[in-house]
Amino acid sequence: VLSHPGSITPFGLLWRIACGHGLNKWPFDGLIINKLKTVSVVATTLVLLNNAAIARCPKNLDFTKRFLASEQSVHLCQAYAGKVLLVVNTASYCGFTRQYRGLEALYQQYREAGLVVLGFPSNDFLQEPRSEDKVREFCSLTYNVKFPMFEKTRVAKRHADPFYQALANQSGDYPRWNFHKYLLDRQGNVVASYGSSVKPDDESLISTIESNL
Repeated sequence: VLSHPGSITPFGLLWRIACGHGLNKWPFDGLIINKLKTVSVVATTLVLLNNAAIARCPKNLDFTKRFLASEQSVHLCQAYAGKVLLVVNTASYCGFTRQYRGLEALYQQYREAGLVVLGFPSNDFLQEPRSEDKVREFCSLTYNVKFPMFEKTRVAKRHADPFYQALANQSGDYPRWNFHKYLLDRQGNVVASYGSSVKPDDESLISTIESNL
Protein backbone atom coordinates (compact mmCIF):
# COMPACT_ATOMS: atom_id res chain seq x y z
CA VAL A 1 0.00 0.00 0.00
CA LEU A 2 1.44 3.36 -1.04
CA SER A 3 1.47 6.19 1.48
CA HIS A 4 1.19 9.91 0.93
CA PRO A 5 4.67 11.50 1.13
CA GLY A 6 3.67 13.40 4.24
CA SER A 7 1.84 10.53 5.92
CA ILE A 8 2.93 7.75 8.23
CA THR A 9 1.99 4.10 7.99
CA PRO A 10 0.34 2.37 10.95
CA PHE A 11 3.48 0.27 11.38
CA GLY A 12 5.59 3.41 11.33
CA LEU A 13 3.38 5.07 13.91
CA LEU A 14 3.62 2.10 16.24
CA TRP A 15 7.39 2.03 15.76
CA ARG A 16 7.64 5.74 16.62
CA ILE A 17 5.48 5.26 19.70
CA ALA A 18 7.54 2.30 20.83
CA CYS A 19 10.83 4.14 20.29
CA GLY A 20 9.62 7.52 21.48
CA HIS A 21 10.89 9.31 18.38
CA GLY A 22 9.41 12.56 17.14
CA LEU A 23 6.12 12.29 18.97
CA ASN A 24 5.81 16.04 19.26
CA LYS A 25 6.71 16.84 15.67
CA TRP A 26 3.80 15.40 13.76
CA PRO A 27 0.55 17.38 14.20
CA PHE A 28 -1.66 14.34 14.69
CA ASP A 29 0.58 12.18 16.85
CA GLY A 30 -0.95 13.33 20.11
CA LEU A 31 -4.51 12.66 18.93
CA ILE A 32 -3.74 9.16 17.65
CA ILE A 33 -1.69 8.28 20.71
CA ASN A 34 -4.57 9.36 22.96
CA LYS A 35 -6.93 7.16 20.96
CA LEU A 36 -4.55 4.23 21.26
CA LYS A 37 -4.33 4.81 25.00
CA THR A 38 -8.13 4.88 25.24
CA VAL A 39 -8.43 1.59 23.34
CA SER A 40 -5.80 0.08 25.61
CA VAL A 41 -7.63 1.21 28.76
CA VAL A 42 -10.95 -0.16 27.49
CA ALA A 43 -9.39 -3.50 26.56
CA THR A 44 -7.69 -3.76 29.94
CA THR A 45 -10.94 -2.92 31.74
CA LEU A 46 -12.83 -5.61 29.82
CA VAL A 47 -10.19 -8.19 30.69
CA LEU A 48 -10.34 -7.22 34.37
CA LEU A 49 -14.13 -7.36 34.42
CA ASN A 50 -14.06 -10.74 32.70
CA ASN A 51 -11.54 -12.09 35.20
CA ALA A 52 -13.59 -10.70 38.10
CA ALA A 53 -16.75 -12.37 36.75
CA ILE A 54 -14.98 -15.72 36.52
CA ALA A 55 -13.57 -15.25 40.03
CA ARG A 56 -17.16 -14.86 41.35
CA CYS A 57 -18.40 -17.77 39.28
CA PRO A 58 -20.73 -20.23 41.06
CA LYS A 59 -19.02 -23.61 41.25
CA ASN A 60 -21.83 -25.26 39.29
CA LEU A 61 -21.06 -23.03 36.29
CA ASP A 62 -17.27 -22.96 36.50
CA PHE A 63 -16.82 -25.09 33.40
CA THR A 64 -15.93 -24.59 29.76
CA LYS A 65 -18.08 -26.53 27.31
CA ARG A 66 -17.91 -26.93 23.55
CA PHE A 67 -20.97 -26.25 21.41
CA LEU A 68 -22.43 -29.19 19.52
CA ALA A 69 -20.58 -30.08 16.30
CA SER A 70 -18.42 -27.00 16.67
CA GLU A 71 -14.89 -26.04 17.60
CA GLN A 72 -16.22 -23.08 19.59
CA SER A 73 -16.29 -23.38 23.37
CA VAL A 74 -17.81 -21.15 26.04
CA HIS A 75 -17.30 -20.69 29.75
CA LEU A 76 -20.71 -21.26 31.30
CA CYS A 77 -20.31 -18.35 33.71
CA GLN A 78 -19.40 -15.93 30.97
CA ALA A 79 -22.37 -16.96 28.86
CA TYR A 80 -25.10 -17.78 31.36
CA ALA A 81 -24.35 -16.31 34.80
CA GLY A 82 -27.45 -14.53 36.11
CA LYS A 83 -29.80 -16.65 34.00
CA VAL A 84 -32.23 -19.32 35.12
CA LEU A 85 -31.00 -22.56 33.51
CA LEU A 86 -32.74 -25.79 32.64
CA VAL A 87 -30.03 -28.38 31.97
CA VAL A 88 -31.18 -31.49 30.09
CA ASN A 89 -29.36 -34.62 28.88
CA THR A 90 -30.87 -35.54 25.53
CA ALA A 91 -30.99 -38.45 23.08
CA SER A 92 -32.38 -39.01 19.58
CA TYR A 93 -33.64 -42.60 19.93
CA CYS A 94 -35.63 -42.40 23.13
CA GLY A 95 -39.28 -42.55 24.03
CA PHE A 96 -38.83 -39.09 25.56
CA THR A 97 -37.17 -37.57 22.48
CA ARG A 98 -40.40 -35.73 21.68
CA GLN A 99 -39.68 -33.58 24.73
CA TYR A 100 -37.38 -31.58 22.45
CA ARG A 101 -40.51 -29.87 21.15
CA GLY A 102 -41.70 -28.93 24.63
CA LEU A 103 -38.24 -27.78 25.70
CA GLU A 104 -38.00 -25.50 22.69
CA ALA A 105 -41.48 -24.09 23.41
CA LEU A 106 -40.46 -23.47 27.02
CA TYR A 107 -37.29 -21.71 25.87
CA GLN A 108 -39.14 -19.48 23.43
CA GLN A 109 -41.81 -18.59 25.99
CA TYR A 110 -39.46 -17.59 28.81
CA ARG A 111 -36.16 -16.66 27.17
CA GLU A 112 -36.88 -12.93 27.30
CA ALA A 113 -37.51 -13.27 31.04
CA GLY A 114 -34.13 -14.93 31.53
CA LEU A 115 -34.57 -18.69 31.02
CA VAL A 116 -32.03 -20.64 28.99
CA VAL A 117 -32.39 -24.33 28.17
CA LEU A 118 -29.03 -26.12 27.81
CA GLY A 119 -29.03 -29.46 25.99
CA PHE A 120 -26.32 -32.09 26.46
CA PRO A 121 -26.64 -35.12 24.16
CA SER A 122 -25.45 -38.32 25.82
CA ASN A 123 -25.07 -41.92 24.76
CA ASP A 124 -24.76 -43.18 28.32
CA PHE A 125 -28.09 -44.97 27.93
CA LEU A 126 -27.22 -46.21 24.42
CA GLN A 127 -29.80 -44.07 22.67
CA GLU A 128 -27.59 -41.38 21.13
CA PRO A 129 -25.13 -43.19 18.84
CA ARG A 130 -25.18 -40.45 16.21
CA SER A 131 -22.21 -38.23 15.47
CA GLU A 132 -22.48 -34.66 16.71
CA ASP A 133 -23.12 -33.43 13.17
CA LYS A 134 -26.04 -35.85 12.85
CA VAL A 135 -27.41 -34.87 16.27
CA ARG A 136 -27.36 -31.20 15.31
CA GLU A 137 -29.05 -31.96 11.99
CA PHE A 138 -31.71 -34.09 13.68
CA CYS A 139 -32.49 -31.44 16.30
CA SER A 140 -32.71 -28.69 13.73
CA LEU A 141 -34.71 -30.47 11.04
CA THR A 142 -37.03 -32.51 13.26
CA TYR A 143 -37.71 -30.16 16.17
CA ASN A 144 -36.32 -26.79 15.04
CA VAL A 145 -34.24 -26.59 18.22
CA LYS A 146 -32.84 -23.12 18.86
CA PHE A 147 -31.74 -23.44 22.47
CA PRO A 148 -27.99 -24.04 23.03
CA MET A 149 -26.81 -27.60 22.45
CA PHE A 150 -23.42 -28.82 23.60
CA GLU A 151 -20.93 -31.60 22.99
CA LYS A 152 -21.87 -35.21 23.71
CA THR A 153 -21.41 -35.64 27.45
CA ARG A 154 -21.17 -38.43 30.00
CA VAL A 155 -23.92 -37.98 32.59
CA ALA A 156 -24.48 -41.31 34.36
CA LYS A 157 -23.05 -41.65 37.86
CA ARG A 158 -20.16 -43.98 37.12
CA HIS A 159 -18.53 -41.84 34.41
CA ALA A 160 -20.20 -38.45 34.79
CA ASP A 161 -18.60 -35.35 33.34
CA PRO A 162 -17.39 -32.89 36.06
CA PHE A 163 -20.22 -30.48 35.20
CA TYR A 164 -22.79 -33.20 35.78
CA GLN A 165 -20.98 -34.33 38.91
CA ALA A 166 -21.38 -30.82 40.32
CA LEU A 167 -25.10 -30.76 39.53
CA ALA A 168 -25.61 -34.23 41.01
CA ASN A 169 -23.62 -33.43 44.14
CA GLN A 170 -25.87 -30.48 44.94
CA SER A 171 -29.17 -32.06 43.94
CA GLY A 172 -28.47 -35.58 45.17
CA ASP A 173 -29.60 -36.98 41.81
CA TYR A 174 -27.69 -38.34 38.83
CA PRO A 175 -29.63 -38.83 35.60
CA ARG A 176 -31.00 -42.36 35.45
CA TRP A 177 -32.25 -41.93 31.91
CA ASN A 178 -32.43 -39.45 29.06
CA PHE A 179 -34.11 -36.07 29.52
CA HIS A 180 -33.37 -35.66 33.20
CA LYS A 181 -33.71 -31.98 34.09
CA TYR A 182 -31.84 -29.75 36.53
CA LEU A 183 -33.19 -26.27 37.23
CA LEU A 184 -30.62 -23.70 38.35
CA ASP A 185 -31.50 -20.29 39.78
CA ARG A 186 -29.80 -17.01 38.87
CA GLN A 187 -27.07 -17.67 41.46
CA GLY A 188 -26.20 -21.00 39.84
CA ASN A 189 -27.73 -23.17 42.55
CA VAL A 190 -29.68 -26.32 41.69
CA VAL A 191 -33.17 -25.61 43.01
CA ALA A 192 -34.96 -28.62 41.52
CA SER A 193 -34.25 -31.92 39.81
CA TYR A 194 -36.79 -33.69 37.59
CA GLY A 195 -36.84 -37.22 36.22
CA SER A 196 -37.31 -38.09 32.58
CA SER A 197 -41.08 -38.52 32.82
CA VAL A 198 -41.61 -34.90 33.90
CA LYS A 199 -42.62 -33.12 30.71
CA PRO A 200 -41.52 -29.58 29.85
CA ASP A 201 -45.12 -28.37 30.23
CA ASP A 202 -45.50 -29.91 33.69
CA GLU A 203 -47.25 -27.43 35.99
CA SER A 204 -44.83 -27.88 38.89
CA LEU A 205 -41.83 -27.39 36.60
CA ILE A 206 -43.28 -24.25 35.06
CA SER A 207 -44.28 -22.89 38.46
CA THR A 208 -40.74 -23.36 39.79
CA ILE A 209 -39.26 -21.73 36.69
CA GLU A 210 -41.56 -18.73 37.04
CA SER A 211 -40.78 -18.32 40.73
CA ASN A 212 -37.07 -18.08 39.91
CA LEU A 213 -37.32 -15.67 36.98
